[in-house]
Amino acid sequence: MNFELTEDQNAYREAAEEFAAKEMAPHAAEWDAEQIFPKDVLRAAGELGFCGLYSPEKAGGLGLSRLDSSIVFEALCTKGDTSTSAFLTIHNMATWMATAFGQDEMVEEWGEKLTSGQALASYCLTESGAGSDASSLKTTARKDGDHYILNGGKQFSSGAGDTEALVVMARTGEDGPRGITCFLVPGDTDGVSYGKKEEKMGWNSQPTRAITFEDAKIPATYRIGEEGEGFKFAMMGLDGGRINIGVCSVGTAQAAMETTRDYLHERKQFGQAIADFQATQFKFADMATELTAARQMIRLAASKLDNKAPEATSFCAMAKRFATDACFNVVNDALQLHGGYGYIKEYPLERMVRDLRVHQILEGTNEIMRMIIARRLLADGALEQIK
Repeated sequence: MNFELTEDQNAYREAAEEFAAKEMAPHAAEWDAEQIFPKDVLRAAGELGFCGLYSPEKAGGLGLSRLDSSIVFEALCTKGDTSTSAFLTIHNMATWMATAFGQDEMVEEWGEKLTSGQALASYCLTESGAGSDASSLKTTARKDGDHYILNGGKQFSSGAGDTEALVVMARTGEDGPRGITCFLVPGDTDGVSYGKKEEKMGWNSQPTRAITFEDAKIPATYRIGEEGEGFKFAMMGLDGGRINIGVCSVGTAQAAMETTRDYLHERKQFGQAIADFQATQFKFADMATELTAARQMIRLAASKLDNKAPEATSFCAMAKRFATDACFNVVNDALQLHGGYGYIKEYPLERMVRDLRVHQILEGTNEIMRMIIARRLLADGALEQIK
């Protein structure tokens, strides 16, 4: 088993780090404070292929593996901005879903716009009464000739109101997962309206709004896959999404470690650098160990997903649960090691803590991750598949 990155993977990482350091890092604090959605920077990322990392090449994507893509996302968070990089992961998930499973006519119209970043996408699954229990969603799509009519609403949609496309899960049939279908809905469709921009603890460089559909009419060619396949696509998307959000935590924790290392050498107390105190060294060693374990779990899960391993979903859930918990603790400890300076906005630690906190909630809460892991691995023969 080779744990070293390939030449190509190192090249992807270097390109992402260079872009993030130049285009994202200098503006991250301003984007957070002013709640600016940097669409120009996101489109510039698209010019490098970062808006269609694992979307198919026929639609203008790079067709990379989930492992390769995770390395790019980690680098963007390490050298750039967590919130903006996290939105890129959401856009990539929605774009992959639309371009991998969409009808040819729709992919021809929208594919290259999405993979190039000229059109940005929001992912719309969660509803006010359907969060962890996504299969109970109530938004409906009724077939009417060669169109569908959508009615209902979505909550907590990243980018909504500022993105050009919405990838929407709606009910076309029976109750439960088998009645759910996936659609691409242009963001400016008549009958689509948006709520106020939510005031959030973190992730302030990306707007979050509720969406309402009132007799919103879209062509039947904008259906993604067949009727009843939406929930399957949603679960496939969430496997990858859990890797994506976990690796955003890893990249941010790496950034926090690098910032803290420099501070520990510079800051002196009692006549010596803080880095020279054994208590500080032990804490830093534990942080580095947790970060390394989280990174390897994410890369293992990505590899399992790429190779369609029988228990890939379990690996993704375990990696997301561990990485988001462990890396939040790493960043929180990094703030503690900065003392009072970590609590003020002059240093990036307080923003990192705020941005990472939601990672333990979205893409399935970590409590739901535990349910997924336990239920799958308690089944006969499943535990042997994770060896």
